[in-house]
Amino acid sequence: MADRPIRYRYAGKAAQGFQRFAASKPPEFLIGLYRSMLRIRRIEEAIERRYREDQMKTPIHLVIGQEGTAVGCCAALRHADLLYTSHRTHGGYLAKGGDLRAMLCEMHCRVNGCVGSRGGSMHLVDKRVGMAGTSAIVGGAVPIATGAALAAQMKGEDRVVVTLIGDATTEEGVTSESLNFAALRGLPIVFFCENNFYSVQSPLDVRQPPRSIRAWAESHGMAACTVDGVNVLAVREATSAAVARARAGEGPTFIEAEVYRFRAHGGAGDDSHTGYRAVAEREAWEAVCPIAIFGGYLTSAGLLGDAAVAEMEGRIADEIDEAFAFALASPYPTEADLLRHVYAE
Repeated sequence: MADRPIRYRYAGKAAQGFQRFAASKPPEFLIGLYRSMLRIRRIEEAIERRYREDQMKTPIHLVIGQEGTAVGCCAALRHADLLYTSHRTHGGYLAKGGDLRAMLCEMHCRVNGCVGSRGGSMHLVDKRVGMAGTSAIVGGAVPIATGAALAAQMKGEDRVVVTLIGDATTEEGVTSESLNFAALRGLPIVFFCENNFYSVQSPLDVRQPPRSIRAWAESHGMAACTVDGVNVLAVREATSAAVARARAGEGPTFIEAEVYRFRAHGGAGDDSHTGYRAVAEREAWEAVCPIAIFGGYLTSAGLLGDAAVAEMEGRIADEIDEAFAFALASPYPTEADLLRHVYAE
């Protein structure tokens, strides 16, 4: 495994193109994207630090390294648009406007969690912000999201559905069926693939023949593109175009965003020492950090300074501390909660 080719085609190139995408954007919008990515990173780091305390009674799947895809994608969505994800939920939930208190309560199995202590980390749902559903089954959310897009179309709703998937999801039969149906019916849906090159500990090249995931998706009869998942502005631009196409009744789009997860598939810490990926590969990707690269661009453009970053860091740290304290002080469910949200007995 150690001699596996290092997959970081964007190393040294991720900063290219920021100016083109940023030209028409107000500074506060750009700084807001940076803050959103930084906030997700710090929240995930805090979850990782505290996970070994065994207070969070749920498996976790961190998005550290993939903040640019979640933030760039959700920045193109309206409040009424729906988001479906796989088991790696935190980035999408927070970027869509999810409540940190409700998320941490859910992860600590407290009754005021966003799913009432029923979902944990892998099943965050919050209708208040359009976080419509998740699935720990690979590809499980895809047909549900496709059905939601069909419902929106049939009801004439001005709503777009987005489903965040991983590269392994493209190997599931139900995904091909959903892409085929979405293209056939011209549904208002965006299939957003965060291609991080691994499924658990199996690299892409032992699971799929040499092929372009974008071209595979395009063969279903829909628009498709590949975007640099490290570049939050490129992601936002691609998603905005796809959402506009869906809203105009022009059908679905498949976006492949090439990115990398810095941590283990599941749990806290890194698992490169097991040998499924080279430590050198991970370290090379860590040098292509979406937050550091975008922050560097904003600094060079005179839009972000040390004082502003320090203030952000302080506010985010205070929010995280308060949210953890709130979660740990919140009540557990009782027997009376057992049948709440149950609609048939």
